[in-house]
Amino acid sequence: MAVAESRADVFGVAQALADFSDIVSATGTSGHIPVMLREVLQTLAPRDGGVYVDGTFGAGGYTREILKSANCKVYAIDRDPEAITRADEMAKEFDGRLIPVQGCFGDVTELLAEHGVGKIDGLVLDLGVSSLQLSTPERGFSFMHDGPLDMRMSLDGTSAADVVNRAPEKEIADILYTYGEERASRAIAKKIVASRPILTTKALVNVVHSVLPMHGGLKIDTATRTFQALRIFVNDELGELERALESAEQILNTDGRLVVVSFHSLEDWRVKHFLKEKTGRTSNVSRHLPIKEDTRKASFTVEVNNGLSPQADEILANPRSRSARLRYGIRTAAPVMEALHA
Repeated sequence: MAVAESRADVFGVAQALADFSDIVSATGTSGHIPVMLREVLQTLAPRDGGVYVDGTFGAGGYTREILKSANCKVYAIDRDPEAITRADEMAKEFDGRLIPVQGCFGDVTELLAEHGVGKIDGLVLDLGVSSLQLSTPERGFSFMHDGPLDMRMSLDGTSAADVVNRAPEKEIADILYTYGEERASRAIAKKIVASRPILTTKALVNVVHSVLPMHGGLKIDTATRTFQALRIFVNDELGELERALESAEQILNTDGRLVVVSFHSLEDWRVKHFLKEKTGRTSNVSRHLPIKEDTRKASFTVEVNNGLSPQADEILANPRSRSARLRYGIRTAAPVMEALHA
């Protein structure tokens, strides 16, 4: 029985990998695997004549498939100049239907206005760092490769090296705790200050490991949370997300779709609570106070309250997808909801 079950498991894994391989090979993304691509296309529901925004172009996996699935336009936004170079090349394939836009997706309203666009039919965001950025040691995003401690998506402004070498110890500790949920933030910050200058990713990894040693039972590198925190802080990722969510409410047409793929709780919490508020499901401030009726008309509807997770075949083929969560909302005809005051 055990042998039969084992063979069945192997067959199931092989079939799952084959199924997902067919999907990936159809995208033409040169080895880059867009996370939850099937679910993104299903929830975004591109249509002929529609206008869509890929706010995190990256390697262009979403953009390419959106353009292939409907005779529509896509404004591809990315702050990374290397991504815009890739978008310029891809634009040659789509006869004016792909418009690269360099900038931060949090500024989507202003960026579209520069192109004479006020309303769109869909906005998709794939949050966090792209696999191409992670796999390029010179960009300094990954603790798996040694390189300069940079982490700037736009290649300008304050770098991670600037933060660890110039910021006060308390500020570094606050960054690690707030954006990385690192419980050892104070000890790591103290060690960082004592170890300055820290100029490379390997040097920072060694500092973290001196506080949180690696051992055989750990599946996740103890430097993960420190690198995540610095990257989010350097690029103001949570601020960009909040500005983009508010913009989506303003620029989406009726029945337009907001689709967000996130990879950790800090991002997912913001998307979840934005949609919760905009669908009129905001909780009462206190159970001891009288229930206050929310008379505002919902600006979004949500079909799946708990969001979507990647399917088993995708996780097998692309382990990076295992932590992904997709949430989406559909714009109603109601006006933008004013802030709810107590």
